[in-house]
Amino acid sequence: MAAASGGLPVSGREPLLFTPGPLTTSAAVKQAMLKDYGSRDKLFLDAVKEVRTGLLRAGGVSQQDGYECVIVQGAGTMGVESVLGSVAPRAGKGKVLVVSNGAYGKRQLLMCEYLNIETAALMYSDAKAINVEDMLKALRADSSITHVSLIHHETTAGVLNPLEQLAKALKAEFPKVELIVDSMSGFGAYELRMDWGIDFAVSSANKCIEGVPGFSFALCRRSALEKTKGNARSLSMDLYAQWENMEKTSQFRFTPPTHAILAFRQALKEWEAEGGHVGRLQRYTANYDTLTKGMVEMGFQFYVAEEDGRSALIITFIMPTDPKFCFQTFYDALSASGYVIYPGKTAEGDSFRFGTIGRLFPSDCEMLIAAVRVACGQMGVSLPLK
Repeated sequence: MAAASGGLPVSGREPLLFTPGPLTTSAAVKQAMLKDYGSRDKLFLDAVKEVRTGLLRAGGVSQQDGYECVIVQGAGTMGVESVLGSVAPRAGKGKVLVVSNGAYGKRQLLMCEYLNIETAALMYSDAKAINVEDMLKALRADSSITHVSLIHHETTAGVLNPLEQLAKALKAEFPKVELIVDSMSGFGAYELRMDWGIDFAVSSANKCIEGVPGFSFALCRRSALEKTKGNARSLSMDLYAQWENMEKTSQFRFTPPTHAILAFRQALKEWEAEGGHVGRLQRYTANYDTLTKGMVEMGFQFYVAEEDGRSALIITFIMPTDPKFCFQTFYDALSASGYVIYPGKTAEGDSFRFGTIGRLFPSDCEMLIAAVRVACGQMGVSLPLK
């Protein structure tokens, strides 16, 4: 199907984003951005309060329980860097064990290098989940480690790490070691409860709660957050200063993402109405089942084995070996039909990804499968693949 003028497919609808994010959003979320609120206006400050309270609720806690939500302007990576750069003590008094099974764990190591934070690394393949006992062994062998940082749902290939088990095992044996969790593409679909023993959890507006890009957020145990005063390596990414200012004035220190906040408030209402993480994961799993059934029938192979932690949120497929299969041609054909997918650019192996997240439904997935068949036919690729 050729693209119409303006970049839209012939049908005239907006493209459907089968990606890890940004995502397809609802009409009501888009509509919420059509209002202009002043950054110091009570209407906007009330929206910020609703978002912060709702996010704590999504993490299974509240301010009354001793937890805080800090909003950080910018991409999810900025939220993670804000936490790492504010939490790790200065002058050799802290050491972070980064447990990595993909590009985003490696990115944390790079952040720490930039920020001059001492680290140790526990590395896995991007097609494998983290092992709890390995983490504990690393801590037993190095008493200088003060923090553990890991990914909840590794976006690289769609691997779900056993967060609850990891958090509880860590706190049972090493209660003074603080846990930092990047739950960028997991939060809102897979359960995350701060009271499992998580000290800091970071996610982004444009993932499973289905808002738009513009900010990330950190859920924090208040007592751990209070200890970060004076640690930050950056003025604009000082997590403690951001929280302190919000508590004192209800305002951001610097220009806030007003429209993204309003969109997210609507997205959060829709998330709760759908049943929170339980209802959201149920829909995403139905998308996953539809996509995997169709792709397996066509002979596509998974990059991550089911027993190794394959999630229902991002499905990574091994690139076909048929010489007629060209990923760019495949991508362009799907895009022209209104379906945007993602290359496996961060994975160790040659692959591509389908996201099941965002405002997508099994009927949308059925249409994508039909478009995949057409694209393969156009390239002269025989199905099922061999």
